[in-house]
Amino acid sequence: MKKSTPLSFIELSKTNLIYNIRQFKNLAKKGTKFGVAIKGNAYGHGQNEIAKILEPFADYFFVDGVEELELLRKASKKQVLLLGFVQKKDLEKAIKLGCILGVFSLESLKEISEVAKKSQRRQEVHISIDAFLGREGFLFNELVELFLKIKNTEYIKLSGIYAHFANIEDTQLTEKSFWRTKNSTHAYKQIDSFSQAVELAEKFGFNNLQTHISSTSGFLAYEKKLGINPIIRLGIGIYGMWPSKYLRSRYRNKKFNLKPVLSWKTKVAQIKILPEGHTIGYGLTYRTTTETKIALIPQGYSDGIDRGFSNKGEVLIAGTRCKILGRVSMNMFVVDVSHLKNLKQEDEVVILGRQGRIEITAEEMADRIGTINYEITTRISPLLPRVFV
Repeated sequence: MKKSTPLSFIELSKTNLIYNIRQFKNLAKKGTKFGVAIKGNAYGHGQNEIAKILEPFADYFFVDGVEELELLRKASKKQVLLLGFVQKKDLEKAIKLGCILGVFSLESLKEISEVAKKSQRRQEVHISIDAFLGREGFLFNELVELFLKIKNTEYIKLSGIYAHFANIEDTQLTEKSFWRTKNSTHAYKQIDSFSQAVELAEKFGFNNLQTHISSTSGFLAYEKKLGINPIIRLGIGIYGMWPSKYLRSRYRNKKFNLKPVLSWKTKVAQIKILPEGHTIGYGLTYRTTTETKIALIPQGYSDGIDRGFSNKGEVLIAGTRCKILGRVSMNMFVVDVSHLKNLKQEDEVVILGRQGRIEITAEEMADRIGTINYEITTRISPLLPRVFV
């Protein structure tokens, strides 16, 4: 019996997912380790669905919280870096589930040490450096006290140091003398700060640390085959999306390429013809100027269709673009299908992805509402089925 297709679902390309991680590995220096960020439900793609496919290809998985770690342990035993905040009452669970904990405050270090001692386990940690990001992490003037405390803490094992770039996806760096070149750009300022933190750690006897500063953008703009840090954190790129227009244009004519993994599909729920002068949707934001054929699409802002697409978004039906009319509602919206003569109820609708020769990308959707591709996919409801093809 043929398996039925859900009304609305997220279609994932296993082929493209594996293709993308191989692209990164081919561009890297031999021996570079790749961790895959599966936080935020794998950027909306489905955490465990993605983890099962990438298990043989990734060296680490990155998650943000203990809830994500607990879910992941149902699908993978891969080494995990938990880089978000874990409240004290959840530390015992996190340690028992098995992970490397990110540390970005002395208070958290103390709490981890206490729980690890109670569990009689030496807990592995990576410390976060605030290298001019202004977010989580230790400032340089806090590091001496930090390293002294770690050296005197029996149940903590420091195995890595990491930081985050603030804007490297829009920065043009040269490919020579990265560590020695003095440059006024913020990216170089961050690189210098991070390298100083690593050097200080080594002076305290912490050698062979697993360092990481680059996500997809840092890898493409900065590290590549240089192998400056042993770990790369792959996020947006593994899902076939680009961190910025600049990086996409930079690699356009090279052998390196990325293929989108996610398509968002549903079906036409109703078709009808509205007379001239008929309003559509809440708020009366659209009024027909002529007789208009419309189709009802059974997805809305509760599913992840931003309300900002009201009167400006598009979907694909029968290989053509169909404009959203009126406001996006919680569970539905309306599109203009006046140009489609043979449309039927339950015909396929593509909200994100390719249909025939036409494609709607996450980047296009993001541009329409003034956001980024990360947000478009990450906000897709986790309740929608994820289906690999």
